[in-house]
Amino acid sequence: MYKSKLAIAVFIFFAFAKVQAQVSFKPGLRGGLSLSTISEMHADYRPDFYIGGFGEINLTKRYALQPEINYNRQGSNNVARNYTDPITGTENVAHQDLKLDYLSFSIINKFTFGPGFQIQFGPALDVLVHDNLALRKENNDLAFVTGIGYHMPSGLAFEFRFKKGFFDVLDSDYYHNNTNSHYFFGDYNTNINFQIGISYSFETK
Repeated sequence: MYKSKLAIAVFIFFAFAKVQAQVSFKPGLRGGLSLSTISEMHADYRPDFYIGGFGEINLTKRYALQPEINYNRQGSNNVARNYTDPITGTENVAHQDLKLDYLSFSIINKFTFGPGFQIQFGPALDVLVHDNLALRKENNDLAFVTGIGYHMPSGLAFEFRFKKGFFDVLDSDYYHNNTNSHYFFGDYNTNINFQIGISYSFETK
């Protein structure tokens, strides 16, 4: 019995030591083009930028867990809103570019295939830091991120991501467009964001 326990303890020790030897940490920076809109609005995509930092924890040769902090400028351009003029009583249409800037905290799972192709996905918590909305339902957002990337031996990587928010960000009683009544405008307006950019991870000793 004693020898069996000793053998199990030795096996666990060497297995843990092997895992520890494979684990590495690489800090990095990322940034690029942000294209965003808000669902069910018949509005234009808003081009802007995102920038952030990350820590890539390589647990195996093919899998890494990557916590990130990103500043992401989102929103939607050319949003049409029908309203009644309080003075004349006439119906008017106003167009406005909506801005929603978030500080995003995400945990990204990265699986590497072949020489450097990656599949990325994970949750994100977006904390609102600035906006120009007259009325809104939620200050913050919870989103899911997915995408692909190509990582080169130099540490430079090219990334394409899609991020979908889950929270209703607009007050539909204010941002209402009767001309789009055949859509579910105003019922559930969520953030939609595409990111196209690069990242660079630094070698650590």
